[in-house]
Amino acid sequence: MSKALVCWRCGSALVGLSLPLSRFDTCKACGSALHVCKQCRFFDLTVAKQCREPVAEDVRDKQQANTCDYFSPADDAFRPVQSPSREVSSELAALFGESAAVKDQGMDELGKQIKRKADADAEARIALEALFRPKQ
Repeated sequence: MSKALVCWRCGSALVGLSLPLSRFDTCKACGSALHVCKQCRFFDLTVAKQCREPVAEDVRDKQQANTCDYFSPADDAFRPVQSPSREVSSELAALFGESAAVKDQGMDELGKQIKRKADADAEARIALEALFRPKQ
């Protein structure tokens, strides 16, 4: 692989993990499972079953650990949530008759709300997993 592996959910570097990734490996930063479809190089939203591997079994939850034999970690699995560009926002505002300034302000606030919710969800998951993690 040309780049270092990063977590599909938070983008943190996955240093210290040996390949192949175990079904039980998790990201130390956010606690997300790593042997998941969204971390795999075959994951693709534009194809059937969201998998480019034609003989792989269908996995319903792409964010939960699975036992797929074709799993191969992708070094570019992290895709940050992107807000629409100002140009696109302006075009939408013009199309629907809203002022661009109001539309941009609403999109910025929506992005902040989504980030706060994602941060709160990640913190809650880390706390929950810490409760059930075996003592070392």
